[in-house]
Amino acid sequence: MSKSGKSADMDDVAHLSDSEKKKILASVPPWQLQARKSGIPGHGVGAIYPIPEDVMLIQPFDIPAHWPRSYGMDPGWNCTAVIWFAWDIDNGFKDAAGNQRYPAVAYDEYYRGQADPAVHVAAISRRGRWIHGVIDPAAQKARGTDGELLIDTYCNLGLKVSKADNTVVTGLIQTWDMLSTQQLRIFNTLTNWRKEVRLYRRDEKGNIIKKNDHLMDATRYNVMSGYDVAKAPPASDGGVPWFSWDPVMATQGGVWSG
Repeated sequence: MSKSGKSADMDDVAHLSDSEKKKILASVPPWQLQARKSGIPGHGVGAIYPIPEDVMLIQPFDIPAHWPRSYGMDPGWNCTAVIWFAWDIDNGFKDAAGNQRYPAVAYDEYYRGQADPAVHVAAISRRGRWIHGVIDPAAQKARGTDGELLIDTYCNLGLKVSKADNTVVTGLIQTWDMLSTQQLRIFNTLTNWRKEVRLYRRDEKGNIIKKNDHLMDATRYNVMSGYDVAKAPPASDGGVPWFSWDPVMATQGGVWSG
């Protein structure tokens, strides 16, 4: 950290020669390169997805109208998080087990705490009432203030949600595989996702630290179960129509920024 309070960039360190910089960087793990070189905080110790951000992130682009959409949802009082995927059905591939898979792009997020389900539903519906989602299966056991099952509450308020596959280890591996091979790309406008992935890690005992991981869980749900419920955009919708999509909608403060 410099005296000005700004993170120090390695290129600003005058006494380091190019050969010395290369030697230092050669000994640094790939996921720490950005932090060491630019001073921008990177992944914590024991990062679950130790992948350079420039591999995972992508500039927003016009999503083809025929790509199906889905969302993963992690509900909770302290934080309810949702992430939307568009599935690239033009470039399917076979995974290691021979299963048909499709690349995806995460194009939008929702992140809010301490609000009633009706507030979340209103925000989610603005992204498209026709989009189906997958939700933390714990919602089939958790109850709201009136005793109603949480998943039933959301369905009765108009969301089209079903239980996600919550196989944690398999889900982490699949998500890691898609991110590291660029089969899952994240719009760089998803600021909350970017904050969480930098902190998503295991402790010294190898356990996942269950804190600030709401979008990480929602991403895993979408990876595991999203394509099974994904729907292509209809000709029109009561919310923002698909043909009105513009990347600026996903920027902070945009129509689809939550």
